[in-house]
Amino acid sequence: MATPAITEHLPIYICEMMERLGIEQGGGVMPRLSLSYATALHRCEACPAKPACRDWLNSLPASVPLPPRFCPNADIFFELQVDQPGPDHLVAKNSPLK
Repeated sequence: MATPAITEHLPIYICEMMERLGIEQGGGVMPRLSLSYATALHRCEACPAKPACRDWLNSLPASVPLPPRFCPNADIFFELQVDQPGPDHLVAKNSPLK
């Protein structure tokens, strides 16, 4: 019987990234957004750019409009910014369509 592989637990920064981007973390319970949240979590877990992500988070203010270009979740984070409920999310405030 083979012993299960021990996986190294690396930090993930998805919660901090979402907070910086103004994305409500509880939005993942909404059926239409749950797959996006789950995909973003898995991408973050597998991301090879964790040190760059930590450096990026450490170097910026508490609120930013866009994730870094190297982030594999940039597309999902943008969609979540646009799709999250409520009138006060960042994309709506900064939108030229308003």
